[in-house]
Amino acid sequence: MKFLVFLADGFEDVEALTVIDYLKRAEIEVDTISIKDSLKVTSKSNIIIEADKKLEDLETSSYQGLYIPGGTKGAENLRDCQKVIEIIKEFDRENKTIAAICAGPIVLNKAGILANKKVTSFPTIKDDLDNIGEYIDDQILVTDGNITTSRGAALTNYLAFRLIEILKGKEKVKEIFKGTQQEAIDSYYKISYDYIS
Repeated sequence: MKFLVFLADGFEDVEALTVIDYLKRAEIEVDTISIKDSLKVTSKSNIIIEADKKLEDLETSSYQGLYIPGGTKGAENLRDCQKVIEIIKEFDRENKTIAAICAGPIVLNKAGILANKKVTSFPTIKDDLDNIGEYIDDQILVTDGNITTSRGAALTNYLAFRLIEILKGKEKVKEIFKGTQQEAIDSYYKISYDYIS
């Protein structure tokens, strides 16, 4: 099982790397894709990450889904890349799993795949989402069909759990809960992943 994560300069560190890490913990193969001529991509915090592949070398047929991290500049760079938009449309036509967080939904909006979908995002991005079905203000994570969106960095682990649930099932989510001690946090605060799923 393979998943791809698009990276562009200005991506939000936590939102990209947490999802990559958690998916790998769940034994999902992840490829990071640079949209530049170089494999080296600079995060919002000026940390340089070396991606696995360049966009020009990407062959999409073997992937079950894709993820768009936030970070306003990174999301804008992805939004303005026509090849990324074409791949998102292709994945949507094939009903593959698509996820975005924070500012990331602006990329899905540009691809035109949210017209009949419930969506959330970082609150200040709401007005930029002008081609959606319904904006959801009161949920931290929204899955509508094959598309999952979330609000921001502090919620990244829950987005990762949702992707693991979709791709591998709830038993695998429980396993990662134990391995990351998310279960201790949920127990302390008396919250439950099932509550938000």
